[in-house]
Amino acid sequence: MPEKVISVNELVKSYSDITAVNGISFSINKGEVFSLLGPNGAGKTTTVEILEGVRNRTSGDVAVLGEDPEMSKTLIFKLGILPQDFSFIYNSTPREALNFYKGTLKASGDVGEILEMVELTDKATTPFQKLSGGQKQKLGLALSLVNDPEILFLDEPTSGLDPRARRNIWSVIKTLKGRGKSILLTTHYLEEAELLADRVAIMNKGKIVDSGTPMEIVERHHEEDNLIIRGDGQVESLMAAGGYKFQREGAYIKVGLKSIREATEIINYLYERKANFEDFTLKRESLEDVFVRMVGEIGEEDEAE
Repeated sequence: MPEKVISVNELVKSYSDITAVNGISFSINKGEVFSLLGPNGAGKTTTVEILEGVRNRTSGDVAVLGEDPEMSKTLIFKLGILPQDFSFIYNSTPREALNFYKGTLKASGDVGEILEMVELTDKATTPFQKLSGGQKQKLGLALSLVNDPEILFLDEPTSGLDPRARRNIWSVIKTLKGRGKSILLTTHYLEEAELLADRVAIMNKGKIVDSGTPMEIVERHHEEDNLIIRGDGQVESLMAAGGYKFQREGAYIKVGLKSIREATEIINYLYERKANFEDFTLKRESLEDVFVRMVGEIGEEDEAE
């Protein structure tokens, strides 16, 4: 059995007449990336702050590295935390920030090595306010690594970044996973979770509505797969003769599939009959497609957590 570094059972957090987290349960294994997905206001950040020990829970059981984060005085030194909307002293440089954290935490991390890992070596002496958005997030990641943490909590680490900066952060997260770090990632970028996470839990209105690997969730909730073929009237005739149901969409022929295996059967069928088609592709729903159908669109204006 894999070693569990985080266990959550029937966790509840209420504020007077509002229940932000409503009886959720999940666990995270050592060395895996686990992602909490959901729109803003779903309860992701509240959950993470309870696990970090900075917010008390209303009820339920929580264990992080075998300790109750609400009671432990030493657990925080085993964690690396990148909060939402990370910021730092404007005139401080990445090297100065890391040395400050290192001294405060009495940590032994190598500042030069950490800067290299997050690809900030060439910006080590650049004031914070002159760093790009992606570089600022990299500094936040770097600071979370000073104490060589056993678990990393990354709360919306790429929110607001451009696509290139997001991919740079993804590269760092992959490197950290390769070094055996356990990572709890909250995000509302479904592509991010699908690419990085071993397992995900989808939250909505304080509850977990499904969990598993991204592939398992897509498999459980996806609609019909489709084979898209770029072909002429001859292809249509052959498809009709073979008893396949399809529809024409401009230059393309769309075929609904009963299973992925049927796509191979259709292509082989067309090849054997020397059909004149230019190309084909298999279209299957992504985690984002399934997510939108389950909990709706993600809006930046959603209620904050």
